[in-house]
Parts: sequence; C-alpha cells; structure tokens
Amino acid sequence: MNQAQWYQLNSPEHIISPALLVYPERIQQNIQTMINMAGGTENLRPHIKTHKCAEIIKLQMAQGIEKFKCATIAEAELLASCNAPDIVLAMQPVGINLNRFVSLIKKFPKLKFATLIDNRATSNTMAAVAEKNNVTIALYIDLNTGMNRTGIVPSSEAFDLYKSISKHSSLSIQGLHVYDGHIRNPDPVARKIDCDAAFEKVLALKTQLISAGLPKPTVIAGGSPSFPFHCKRDNVVASPGTTLLWDCGYGDLFPEMEFLPAAVLFTRIISKPKAGILCFDLGHKSIAPEMAFPRMQFLTLDHGKQISQSEEHLVMEYDDLKVLEVGEPHYAIPKHICPTVAKYESLLVVRDGKVSEEWKVAARNQKISI
Repeated sequence: MNQAQWYQLNSPEHIISPALLVYPERIQQNIQTMINMAGGTENLRPHIKTHKCAEIIKLQMAQGIEKFKCATIAEAELLASCNAPDIVLAMQPVGINLNRFVSLIKKFPKLKFATLIDNRATSNTMAAVAEKNNVTIALYIDLNTGMNRTGIVPSSEAFDLYKSISKHSSLSIQGLHVYDGHIRNPDPVARKIDCDAAFEKVLALKTQLISAGLPKPTVIAGGSPSFPFHCKRDNVVASPGTTLLWDCGYGDLFPEMEFLPAAVLFTRIISKPKAGILCFDLGHKSIAPEMAFPRMQFLTLDHGKQISQSEEHLVMEYDDLKVLEVGEPHYAIPKHICPTVAKYESLLVVRDGKVSEEWKVAARNQKISI
C-alpha cells in the first residue's frame, strides 16, 4: 500500500458505515512528536478528552507519559483504571460531581488527583466536603487570560484565593492552570506573540506568589494551538489533546505542526437523488456538526461541495457522477475530531489495511461506575 492510500481498507465490504477508523502507528508517531517537542515527558500532561480511550492512554504510558488531564469524572475514572499516576480534572467540579470526585480519590488512594478552582465560595464548599470525607483535595487556580470561558483573571483576587487555599488543612494548593484556546492565529509568529503576551500575566502572578513565600506553583498551560510555545518554557507543563488524533481543522489552521491525521471517517454513498448530487451516510449523529461547511475533508474525492446535513445524511454537490456509484466506500478526515469521537461506541483499529480490533470509547458517557 503506497503512502497516498495509507487510510484505505483492503476489504471495506465487511465494514459497517459510518465508522471511525484509527491508525495506531500514526498515533504512536504523534505521541513521539509531542515528546520530542517537549524535550521529554516531564513537562507533558496530554488531555484525553479527544480520544476517551484506554488503549491510547496506555500507548502514551508505554512511552513514559505519567501525567494526564481530563474533562469529566468518567475520563478521570478511565485514567485511574489504567493506573495513570497523576490525573488533573480540568473542570471545576460542582454539585454532585464534587462528591463523585471525592469518591475517585477514596477509591484510588495510590493515585494523585487534582482539579481546578476559580472562586472562594466553591473552595469553601470543597473544603467542607473534604473534611467530611477525611480527604485532601489538591487544587490548581484556573486562570482566565482572555478566553472568558472559565477561570479567574490573574489579579489580586487570584493571589488571595491561592493564599487562602494554601492555609487550609483539607485543601492542597498545587499551582496555576491556564487554557488559552482563543489564541489560534494561523501565522505561528503572530500566534506566539499573542501567546507570550497572555502568558506574561501568569508569570507575573507566579512571581508574586513566590515572593510572598507561598508554595511554589506548578503551571499547566495551553492546548494544542499553543503547545509549540508552552512546551519550550522552563517549569511549565504543556497539555495538548487534539495532537493525538489530529484533524483537518487544526491541520488547515496550523500546517507547520508535524502531527498526522490518525482518525478517519469511513462512509458510503447511499443515494444519487439527481444529477450533480451525492448523499452519504454521514449525518449529525456521525460527525461533529457545529462547524461550518466543509465539516470534513474527503480523501477519496478531489472536488465537491458539502451543502447540507441532517441526522443521518450528508449531501454534496459533485460534478462527475460517472465514476461514483451508490454503495461506494469513501474516507474523510473530520474537521473537529474531539466531539466526533464521542459519537462512536468504539474505534475500528486499522493495521496494514485490515481492521484488527476495536477500541472502546470507554469515557464516552458521563459515568463509568462512579
């Protein structure tokens, strides 16, 4: 099989469509690229929200990665079941999720858990729950450097929150967390300038905390777009996620990044309702639909325009129907892989053109057992 056809199956007639195919050799290469960029595994904390899969966690652990980040209690439990030593829940747990987080700490006492905090009221609630359960909750202050989604602005208020947590016997302050997903200029030079400017406020707060004699903060920073910059900083732990499977959305925006698409949609033409129109079995239920068209990059069609999508169908204008028949298999890279993975119960693992096994998307739902 030549490189141009790395994604193709030898016997596609046996595969149900739509499906999501993954390619372990490419995933392993992406893991190695992350490690090379970070200069090792010590300052690397990959996010598992993209794949939610035990096998991919274990591929990373086999290459020496011990620190991970996740977004849900189910993802944290999945990491714990894989014996990942160091787990950060990057979503401030509120309501019953706080109790679930404490249950994780108690169920897996040999593992290190931490989560995020961005306000005094929630920290007081956490302290009360920790005391009641006779546990210590490790915390990172979640900082808002411009994304305006979660977090507290690096300021005197953030300083005071850090200081108050450091004095509480049931809470353990670990450091600072910043996600800068709003920084995504396609020009890497301009993106680095934006990233460095936003991060200056984080560094200033860190310096202030150390000068005040407070516990020295560990800094967790960034996602995939800012990973090339944060991974080069001293004493900063970078936390990419999409880099493991990649997609055409980031691939188009950031072509300088050397990550490989490692997840491919398998689909079929299900109808040719009129001249110049093709319909595929690739609806909202099979690919993340929040992006503008095109929502995927076809690897087997050189041209065509995606014009509509519904629950089960994707409709495309195409100007050469002579070579395309109903039932033909096709392959496409999704524009946004993270929510696309969550559409599937399992990933079909492709080795040497054959589906060799299935990997369960084990943290696809909100709950595994806790």
